[in-house]
Amino acid sequence: MPNKPSNLTVVQADLGDIPGLCELLALLFNQEAEFKPDAGLQAQGLKEIIENPERGRILVLRDQARLIGMVNLLFTVSTALGGKVALLEDMVVRPDCRGTGAGSILLRTALDWAKSSGCRRVTLLTDADNDSGQSFYRRHGFSLSGMRTMRLLL
Repeated sequence: MPNKPSNLTVVQADLGDIPGLCELLALLFNQEAEFKPDAGLQAQGLKEIIENPERGRILVLRDQARLIGMVNLLFTVSTALGGKVALLEDMVVRPDCRGTGAGSILLRTALDWAKSSGCRRVTLLTDADNDSGQSFYRRHGFSLSGMRTMRLLL
């Protein structure tokens, strides 16, 4: 089992975190079927979210000064629920910190933050063959939806 990080904190990302966030996104996108790392594009998207908090929040998990994880909450409005909801994206923890409880701390903090911010639902996507990720999210109360993801790149 990996060594458990000793001094974990979760805070909102700032512009100075972008290089480390791009490293984390490269880890994530290298394991996902539909996405490829591109630090320039990732930095542009991260900056857009950080500079426009009405669009969402990026939370970072640190072990002292070391950036070990991140999660992104993007906001929209659900007409079905009559209010604010969030899309949880880019949840990633460094491989050497997985299995230590670090991811659970990050996810619980993000869910608490979404709830306290008035979100009525959190939705996320995982690769269909990501059994470990789906198991992780189920342990935290998520369930499969009958909805199908469809995309059109513009």
